[in-house]
Amino acid sequence: MSLIDRYVLKEWAVGFALTLGVIVGILILQNMYDSLPDLLEYHASVGQICFYYALALPTYLPAILPIAFLVSLLFSLGTLHRNNEVIAMRATGASLFRISRSLWGAGLVLSLLLLYLTASVVPKSVEQSRTFIENLELASEQGVEGSNIGLIHNLGFDNRKQGRLWFMNRFSEITWLGSGVNVYQRSESGGVETARISASEAYYDNTQGQWVFVDGRELLFDSETGDLLRALPFKEKTFEDFNEDPNLMLALHKKPKELSLFELREIIELIPPEENPKVHAYLVRYFSLLAVPFSCLVVVGIAVPFAVSGVRTNPMIGVSKCMGFFAFFYVLVSVASILGERQIISALLAAWLPNIIMLGMAVQLFRKAR
Repeated sequence: MSLIDRYVLKEWAVGFALTLGVIVGILILQNMYDSLPDLLEYHASVGQICFYYALALPTYLPAILPIAFLVSLLFSLGTLHRNNEVIAMRATGASLFRISRSLWGAGLVLSLLLLYLTASVVPKSVEQSRTFIENLELASEQGVEGSNIGLIHNLGFDNRKQGRLWFMNRFSEITWLGSGVNVYQRSESGGVETARISASEAYYDNTQGQWVFVDGRELLFDSETGDLLRALPFKEKTFEDFNEDPNLMLALHKKPKELSLFELREIIELIPPEENPKVHAYLVRYFSLLAVPFSCLVVVGIAVPFAVSGVRTNPMIGVSKCMGFFAFFYVLVSVASILGERQIISALLAAWLPNIIMLGMAVQLFRKAR
């Protein structure tokens, strides 16, 4: 590593550490403003509150690292620019890319680090922090029957792969017990109802991986005409092929942003998007999480040319233009996500298109700044 590389990298690293610390502190304070009243309502101790924020901290990193990287680049390069150090470096014949080479390396390292965190650490943090606060909420409920804890009303699940449509009036996340359960079995074409299970209750046997229905009846229909053939009442009955995972049912009732990468992948694998259009939103979110880490390279490509713009230009003009470009970047992300969810473009393209467009613009900016 040359002297220029070491010097530029050192100036950036100091600013990055300070910026990251400030942004993390601000985000924790904001999160405390939103979640601390709930934690206190659940009678959480000081140790439990600290443990919750320690669990939740990794979930902030994919969002704040690119922003901290951007601010630190503008700060460090702006300082070098005001001190005419960039001019001195370029007077030696060094190109803009040569001067910022170490920053491109730092951007690549941050991208790989974020990719590792997104694929390994962050999903576990999302699930553990959510489970922790849900357990606190449940533990704070006093004098409530077990079957009424963690109730979800009007739970539905469309298993198109196996031709079953589920409806439950109430379902407990804790006991995995549903009441007012109706399961409609459809023909392979999906147009005709062939059977229906109606039961007062149903629970999921985790050891066998099967659903058990209690106090109900099984209705069988003619597959061609749809006429009722017979009704078979039962006190308790197990259907071996009814193996829908309750966790999957519950995940589909959460917004894609509330789920971890692992949960999104499980939904996509078990319910292909071509069989259920609703899953496209989860597919777009999945690919977007994998594409976000590489926005650090976009940060370098946009920030460097604006931060070292001509000596006669007010540095704040370059900073303002840079922030405008990043506002445009996030607009692109939102628009591409909408297009992907509506299947106008593929989910993979929706995730990567903003990065591709911004990197293309960065190449043009570097050419003009030479």
